[in-house]
Amino acid sequence: MLNKMGKTVVATLGILLGASVALADEPTRTITVATEGAYAPWNFTEAGGKLAGFEIDMLEDICPRMKVKCDIVVQDWDGLIPALNAGKFDAIVAGMLITEERQKVITFSRNYGTGSAAFLVRKDSPLANMPVGKKIDMGTEKEAARAAAAAMLPFMESTVIGGQGSTTTAQIMAELFPGIEFREYKTTEQHDLDLEAGRLDGVLASPVALDRTLEKIGTDQVTFAGTEFTGGPLGGGQAVGLRQSDTELKKLFDHAINAAITDGTLSRLATKWFKRDISPKE
Repeated sequence: MLNKMGKTVVATLGILLGASVALADEPTRTITVATEGAYAPWNFTEAGGKLAGFEIDMLEDICPRMKVKCDIVVQDWDGLIPALNAGKFDAIVAGMLITEERQKVITFSRNYGTGSAAFLVRKDSPLANMPVGKKIDMGTEKEAARAAAAAMLPFMESTVIGGQGSTTTAQIMAELFPGIEFREYKTTEQHDLDLEAGRLDGVLASPVALDRTLEKIGTDQVTFAGTEFTGGPLGGGQAVGLRQSDTELKKLFDHAINAAITDGTLSRLATKWFKRDISPKE
C-alpha cells in the first residue's frame, strides 16, 4: 500500500500529467481567417450577427486539427486577396475557387469543395426554355461546352443575366456567351433581389448557392435551366487562399483538410449545408 507521501507523489504526478495533456491540446498559435459572410450556404451572417455556413463549421473542425485558434473576420469579396497580401489576415475561406489567375498572386491549400456554375432563371423568361444538358467540363470538353453554349444562345437574346463581380462567372459569360448583357453585383444577395424583382432574367453562380436562392424565391418563379459547367475558369474547386510565402501554414491546412476528407467530416458537413456532397473524394 502507498503511504501518505507516496499518495501525494502519485497525485502530483497525475496533476502534472493532466496538465501536460491539456497543454498538448492547447492551440499553439492564433491565425486570422477572412470570410465574406454573404455567400450562403458557404458562409453567411445570421440575423443576430453570428457567422454560419459550411465553411464556418469546417473551420470549427479543422482549426483544432491544426492546433491553432482561428479568429474569423468578415471582408468584402473584392478586397479579400489584396488584404491577404497586405497582411491584414492569414487566410481566406470564402468559397474561393482555385484559378490560374489567382495563383499568380496567392497560393491555395488542397481543395475542400468541387466547383461548378449553373443558371437559375425566371420562369417567365425565354431562358426557362434553354435545353438542359449533362454537366460539362470546360477544360477537358471544350468542344462540347461550346456546342452546349451555342444551343443556349438563341434563348438568351435580349435577356439580362447577373453574377457576382470578381468571380469566374464573368469569364464564363465572355468565353461562351459573348454579346449577352451581363451585370456584375457586389454580393449574391444583390443579384438574388434583382432576379426576384424581375430586373434580371437569370443569374449564373454556384448551384449550391443557387439552391438556397431557389428555396428563397420559390419554384413558382425560378428554375434551373441550361447546362451546368465545371473546369476551365472554374479551376480546381474551392480552397483556402494563402500568401505564397506561407508554406508551413499551407501544410497545416492541407493535412487538416485531408484528415477531414478521410474521416468523412467534410462529406457530412456538405450534405448538411448543401443537401448534396460536394466534398473531394481524394
